[in-house]
Amino acid sequence: MALSKIDVANMVENEMPQANIDNNINFRNIIINGDMSVSQRTTSTSGVSTTGQFVLDRWKLNVDSMGAWTISQSTDVPTGQGFASSMKWDCTTADASPSADDNIQLQQRFEGQNLQYLKKGTSSAESTTLSFWVKSNKTGTYVCELRDKDNSNRHINKSYTISSADTWEKKTITFAGDTTGTLTNDNSTSIDLNFWLAAGSTYTSGSLQTSWGASTSANRAVGQVNLADSTSNEWYITGVQLEAGTTASDFEFLPHDVNKHRCLRYFQDLAPKKNDCRIAIGENVNTNRTDPVFQYVEKRANPSVTFSAANTFSLYHSNTSRDTDNDFTAGQPLSCYLGSTAIRIDDELWLIQ
Repeated sequence: MALSKIDVANMVENEMPQANIDNNINFRNIIINGDMSVSQRTTSTSGVSTTGQFVLDRWKLNVDSMGAWTISQSTDVPTGQGFASSMKWDCTTADASPSADDNIQLQQRFEGQNLQYLKKGTSSAESTTLSFWVKSNKTGTYVCELRDKDNSNRHINKSYTISSADTWEKKTITFAGDTTGTLTNDNSTSIDLNFWLAAGSTYTSGSLQTSWGASTSANRAVGQVNLADSTSNEWYITGVQLEAGTTASDFEFLPHDVNKHRCLRYFQDLAPKKNDCRIAIGENVNTNRTDPVFQYVEKRANPSVTFSAANTFSLYHSNTSRDTDNDFTAGQPLSCYLGSTAIRIDDELWLIQ
């Protein structure tokens, strides 16, 4: 059988722009879920007024005594850029006169073992460039921050301006490399990326720290507008990318399954699609039961587990007898079932104050 020659050069040229190939360095984006497409927990949460909550995967909400918010996954996106989702902040309780320590940040944290190629703490330290799309009715100055958790919270802060109300704008910020302080090569938090949305005088009374330096609270959010000053205020963001170098490349779109798989390292929701869902099979040994609940991917570290409705969690043996008296014969097979229970396995990188 004769095989026709495949013209690879023309196939690439005619079917896919060469620039997209040259620019496609896999996983160059340090951010996970930068397109805001994965939201396992819920698509909207109201009354957010404390630190440490999550709505969209990997994005931590830090609201420290500064109003209340509804955070949601929105379909309002920049036109023609390929995005389907954004994160929306909607102010529902205003705080026009914040106390000194009040602040609001959107945060993502990074494991040190994923950042070694940045060569931080050496004379060859890499610069990083942050790019994103943002929209708000509240125009003015906002601040982005990189904070080094391995080295006494060293930080660098840069501002950007929302110029036109209710208009999607693309922003690009370059942070210089830091020749001081190496990052630990492990699974703990090494760097935080913070998007400041509001701040009290504790964080705004100095001079913005636009080069890497020792932790100085007063220099972290100088000039930052108060997004919490009116219940009319909204803020949207999508297409967040942080990469090595001094130039922003096109956003790195990953297949949805790949993006979600990366999120599963930090959080997994085992909510059943319908009631009476078998989630584990194990064995009763003497008085101890072993019922492994399978995780889709290995977690960053030992996770916490929460149940939404523990009273609907049931244990059966031989698929026929429900556990009502805790009296099982050793060696009989066991099955764990869920009614309306949702099991959540959570290992997000938590804020270290």
